[in-house]
Amino acid sequence: MADTETTQPGDGTGDAIQNDPRVPPELDRNVFITTLDAVYNWGRKRSMWPMLFGLACCAIEMICTAAARFDLARFGWELMRPSPRQADLMIVSGTVTKKMVPQIVRLYNQMPEPRYVVSMGACATGGGPFKEGYNVVSGIDKFIPVDIYIPGCPPRPESLLHGFIKLQEMIDRQSVRTVPWYRPGGSDVIPVPLLGPDIIDVRRASEIAERNKVMAESPALAEGNAQGQA
Repeated sequence: MADTETTQPGDGTGDAIQNDPRVPPELDRNVFITTLDAVYNWGRKRSMWPMLFGLACCAIEMICTAAARFDLARFGWELMRPSPRQADLMIVSGTVTKKMVPQIVRLYNQMPEPRYVVSMGACATGGGPFKEGYNVVSGIDKFIPVDIYIPGCPPRPESLLHGFIKLQEMIDRQSVRTVPWYRPGGSDVIPVPLLGPDIIDVRRASEIAERNKVMAESPALAEGNAQGQA
């Protein structure tokens, strides 16, 4: 398969492709020349396997999207898998509590690459109406990388379908030469956050320790911070 640009009917380059000396005359009307990326991405974006799990009310809208009226199967995405090892798309649908974050990160790490994440709804994206709650995180993107954000509370199935289409467009722009899962070492494994009195991102351990040191050396700052939290 030649590494040339993909052409579309009517763009004025059809004759150049048909007259390509690499194509035998008897096949000049039966051979299409395209890029490896185009074929590879065409297959991937039409065979996504979402992981079957939901967090809150957004999950009901996700279920409606897979039902007959909206029919997610039109995009080739209807096969929702019960295991993260068989899925390549995580839809974070609903309120993300601190107790749930370690489980979400653990599921994400178990998904094979290439893998994608869709943040569905205001709660998953920024905390939603529970943003100031003591048990809710202000966005799942603080712990795992998010590819597509879908606004709404909750977003309707049409919004979720629009997000899927945008994810397909993003996949179309990827190249096997630059994606991280084909580089040496692959993508980094995200450490599972620690759940105690609060949720702690292990990647920020040094930053948290330095901040605690500064506050310990400045009693006035620590007292002001405590009053602000109260």
